[in-house]
Amino acid sequence: MQSKRATRREQQGFSLLELLIAATVFLIVSGATFALLGVAQNRYQTDSRILTSFQEARLGMDQIVRDVNDAGYPPKNHFSALPGANLYATSSFAWSSGYPGAPCSIGATCTSPSDFDLIVETDIDPQANNGVEWIRYQLPAGTTTMLRGVAQKAVGMDPIAATNAAGMLPYVSNVMNNAPGGQIANIRAVYPTMFPAGQPVPLFTYTCETGGGTPLSCPTAGGYGTPANILDVEITLIVQATAVDPQTGHPRLVSLHGRGRRVNPNQ
Repeated sequence: MQSKRATRREQQGFSLLELLIAATVFLIVSGATFALLGVAQNRYQTDSRILTSFQEARLGMDQIVRDVNDAGYPPKNHFSALPGANLYATSSFAWSSGYPGAPCSIGATCTSPSDFDLIVETDIDPQANNGVEWIRYQLPAGTTTMLRGVAQKAVGMDPIAATNAAGMLPYVSNVMNNAPGGQIANIRAVYPTMFPAGQPVPLFTYTCETGGGTPLSCPTAGGYGTPANILDVEITLIVQATAVDPQTGHPRLVSLHGRGRRVNPNQ
C-alpha cells in the first residue's frame, strides 16, 4: 500500500511554482543570449564598415603612389624624332597657372601643385597610342571627399581647366585632412596629436631637386621650388570611418602615409 502511494507521488510531475521558476530562468538565459548575439552582430557590422573605409583609403593611396612613380612618361628622350607635344610628357607634374610656360613657384604662385591639389602628367596606357594624360587629385577646401579626374593633354590648355571639363569624380570619402575647423577640433579632442596646432594637414608635400645638391622641401628650395623639379611626393591621408567605435562612441580615424618618386629624369 505504501509503495502505491509513493508511486502516485512520483508520477504527479512538476508543481505550478516549479514550472514558473523554470520558465523564468529560461527566459532570463534566452534574453541574455539574444542580447549578446545582438551586441556581437552590431559590433561585426560596425567593424566591417570601419574596415571597408580604411581599405578604400589604402587602395586610393596605392593608386596615387603608382601614378607619381609613373610621372613623366614618356619623356622627350624616349623618341628619336620629337612628336607633337601631346604625345610626350613636358614635365612629370603639370602646373597651373602658366602651363606650359615658365613654371609657377610651389607654395606661392602655384594653384597646382599645392597642399591639396596635384596633377600628374603621364601616358596611362602606352599601348593605346593616344597620347599623354593629366591625372589630377584634389581635396577642395572645407570638404571631406578627395576627387580624381583624368583628361587628355591638350597643347595650349590649362591642366586644371582640362580636368574640370573632363569631370572630377569622387575618389576617397571621409578624408579629413582639410576638414572645416569645427570637425578638426572634434577630432583633436579624441586624437590630440593628429592635427598639429589644430591646422589642416597637407595631403601632398614635395621634395625638389636642387641642381645636384641636397634635395629640399619645395617651398624652401628657392629657385628650384618649381613643379618641374619635384622629385618626391609624400602623401598623408587622414580618413574617418563611416561608423563610430561602438564601445566609446568616438569616431575612428586612421592616418595613412605613402611616398611616390618619379622615375623619369628632370627635363
